Amino acid sequence: MKIPSLLLRFPHCYFSRRTYFKSFHFSSRSDFLCTESLMPVHLYYTKQMFSLKGLKRELCHKAAIDQQIEGLSDREQGLVDKLYSGLIQGHRACLAEAITLVESTHHRKKKVAQVLLQKVLSYHREQEKLNQGKPLAFRVGLSGPPGAGKSTFIECFGKMLTERGHKVSVLAVDPSSSTSGGSLLGDKTRMTELSRDMNAYIRPSPTRGTLGGVTRTTNEAILLCEGGGYDVVLVETVGVGQSEFAVADMVDMFILLIPPAGGDELQGIKRGIIEMADLVAINKADGDLIVPARRIQAEYVSAMKLLRKRSKVWRPKVMRISAKTGEGISDMWDKMTEFRDLVLMSGELIAKRRKQQKVWMWNLIQENMLEHFRSHLAVKDKIPLLEEKVLSGVLSPGLAADLLLKAFKDGL
Repeated sequence: MKIPSLLLRFPHCYFSRRTYFKSFHFSSRSDFLCTESLMPVHLYYTKQMFSLKGLKRELCHKAAIDQQIEGLSDREQGLVDKLYSGLIQGHRACLAEAITLVESTHHRKKKVAQVLLQKVLSYHREQEKLNQGKPLAFRVGLSGPPGAGKSTFIECFGKMLTERGHKVSVLAVDPSSSTSGGSLLGDKTRMTELSRDMNAYIRPSPTRGTLGGVTRTTNEAILLCEGGGYDVVLVETVGVGQSEFAVADMVDMFILLIPPAGGDELQGIKRGIIEMADLVAINKADGDLIVPARRIQAEYVSAMKLLRKRSKVWRPKVMRISAKTGEGISDMWDKMTEFRDLVLMSGELIAKRRKQQKVWMWNLIQENMLEHFRSHLAVKDKIPLLEEKVLSGVLSPGLAADLLLKAFKDGL
């Protein structure tokens, strides 16, 4: 685009006024441009500035990937390329292997996993640009007490979505035993029909002691599922009450599933989990439980009015469903899509996802800092001695913690 010489001589005058070119009378014909196709000067330069920022961001991102790849062996680079190409082509075996790699705690494998995640993230951003900046997938968190029928609901709900042409990914998180450290991972066995569906993928994962009913790598697994072409990602979490807030920091919509005999509305408020719910679904509303389901629905509707409103465009809904008969499942999906469309149009969804990335970054920093603290040379040998003194009552826990932190700080 040609810029008149008058503007080049005195740009500050016209930028501060935010004036259009056609407001001026130029002395020469060469200075005059077609007035119909001109834009404001400030808009022209703003557009150029944003394009340069986007180019700079892309170059920095590519440089970061290249720098990480340089530290990998030929075999590791081959593994990354194989998993990446298979993942974006929709191969479930490559998706499963990629999630296993991300979940690994081995130092070398964690480095390979980060390279893979960076490549998938670049691909994910490119696809979102082609989709006019809209999210590619709908992330849904699902929680509830044991016996609420979460697995039965997911199978019924997932089958309905796959029949409508959606690709559904289920990340089912099982609690790890504090005694043995093992996990049953039995959710997939209760979703026999959905597990055989080629448009669905079910991945059970252990918590390994992580609070909030989610694994350390659940966020990365969501990204990999989206890279594999799954447009609905369900995260089924352990119903542990207050610690359930962790899942709200990685999904677009949080659903609470409760049985008809789950106590009154006060129990739901005391758990704290209801404060994070965008939708409360009362399952098993069939047979003899229809009357109790109606009663608890009315109680929760009145209770939700007392909670602070978290969204400007959405008020949490309470509805009855039956995963056994399928009643209310289609209506529930309609409510979910209504929620997604409203928060997307208002800009809340994009803002929420950006905030979630920041929160998750600090969560990983806290976890890795604790691991680094325990393995630091200045602290590693002192931990058993101070733990013994705390157990015997010689030192208070606070004083022992101060001594360890001081030793860690001096050793830096």
